[in-house]
This record gives sequence, structure tokens and C-alpha cells, in this order.
Amino acid sequence: MIKLAKDLYLIEGDNNARFPFCNAFLITGRETVIIDTGIGEQKLKEIDRTNRIDRVIISHSHPDHISGYSVLRDRYLMLPEETGDEVNDLVKLGTRLTGSTEDGIKWAAFVKNILRLEPLRDPDGRYGNGDILDFDSVRLEAIHVPGHLNDHYCFFDHESKTLLSTDIDFSSFGPWYGNPECSIEPFIKGIRKVMTFPYDQVCSSHKLPITGVAAKGCFEQFLEMFDRHRQQILGLCDSPTTLDQMAAISPFYGNKLKGTIVQDVFEKNMIQKNLDLLVRDGLLEKQNGYFRRIG
Repeated sequence: MIKLAKDLYLIEGDNNARFPFCNAFLITGRETVIIDTGIGEQKLKEIDRTNRIDRVIISHSHPDHISGYSVLRDRYLMLPEETGDEVNDLVKLGTRLTGSTEDGIKWAAFVKNILRLEPLRDPDGRYGNGDILDFDSVRLEAIHVPGHLNDHYCFFDHESKTLLSTDIDFSSFGPWYGNPECSIEPFIKGIRKVMTFPYDQVCSSHKLPITGVAAKGCFEQFLEMFDRHRQQILGLCDSPTTLDQMAAISPFYGNKLKGTIVQDVFEKNMIQKNLDLLVRDGLLEKQNGYFRRIG
């Protein structure tokens, strides 16, 4: 457990907080609050034994952020106002995250059998953009950052000037936008928005805390990854190429997850989102299912 400020801590997720785990943020004081529950079930139980958790806040509905929730199912639950009731049913959530019922069923089986994921329930409370979640020594402003997911939120503690950037995560993979509802340009806009907050340190869901000038550099590098992705896809279209051919090359995952829903569905979505923008911007043309670079 890493102390970030008075009554505010980062709990590192299992496997160095790499998927399917994430970091959680613990608030102590007049009540004990945890933001996200994907640190690993045993670690979550240990935290609850020593600091009984009163309230659970979910930053967004990706599986690595809600796994482990069943341990705290009887506690006060807060969800983003954008989160729908599909989180109460894994097949419905999978359908939302994959874009089809068929793939949603496969996704639900995967997360239940491999991640031991259980659905959420109707929340006891909601929060929205600009809301202040006031826990006395910790006062978090909720910041809506869609693009990664429609219900994705970051949080800024006005007392300690700590920014919880959640899945603006500074990972070497770069920004992830593989679900149907993800969108590159709103994601970029949201990142630029959180960069305007007067933070002294930044803590993401998959990395350890970063302070000062280094944090600004991490934001800039993360933003540069969008253009790197764009250039990767543009380079694949020097000769006429189909979406399926690009997916088979696997520019983002390098075929490390071949045959899984992550690569077969989510990577293809990421490729398609770049293709759409490149066609819109006049850098590619599409004819008979083939994409070709212009000029």
C-alpha cells in the first residue's frame, strides 16, 4: 500500500497491475472507500479485514476494474451515471463490449471462467462529471473521460492535488479503444482535459505514481501513441489491403493473443477506428473492401 496523501492510498494490483488486474485507490477517515476492486481477490479480502470497506466506487465497467466486486457485494456501491444496467448481466455486458450477442456470450464465458468475474448490481448511488465526492481530508472531483469507454472516469483530489488517471494508464501498449463505443478523438480530448488540472502527482490504474514534470512527459508520450497507431495502420495500406488482412498481421498485439476475443474482436475494432479516421481525412480510399493509401 503506497501512501499518496493524508487518508489516500494506492493499492497495487496483482501481476504488477497488468490486465486482468488493476490498481485500486483506498480512502480512509470517517469512512473507508475503495475505487475499483480489481487488485486480486485475496488482496481485496486482506484490505477489507484490516480496513473494513464501507463504500465501493467503480471508475468504469471494464472487467479488470470490477473483478473482485463480489467480495464487497453488500457494501454501498457507486457507479458512473453513464453506466447502464447491462453490468448486472455478463452476457449483456459482453454484448455491449463486443458488439454482438454471439461474441458477448463468448466474452461472458471467458471472464467468468478465467477471471471469475461476477456481475454488478443496481447501485446505491451515482456520480457524474464535475461532482465532488467529499470524504473530508480527500475531496475528489469526478472527471468524465469517454473514448476509452463511455462511462470512464478519472478523479482529482483537490486537497493533495493528486490526479487518479485510471485508464489513461501510461502503459507501453498505449491507449486502448477496442470496444464498439470507444472513440479515438473524444479519448484524446479527455486526456487533454485532465492535463489542465493542477496536479502534483498522477496515479493510474496500471502504473505506480508519477510526480511533477515526469507526469507531463508521460501524458505527452501517451498522446503520441495515438499517432503511432495511426501511422502503423497507414503503413499497412501502401498496397490495397482488407481489414481482415490487417487483423491477421496484428499490428497492435503482434499475434500474441491470436485466437482470443481480445485480438479477434478488440484489435480489429481498433484497426477499424483508425481506418475510419484515415478515410475521413483523405489519406486512404476504400474500394471493394480494400483500403489503399492516397498519394
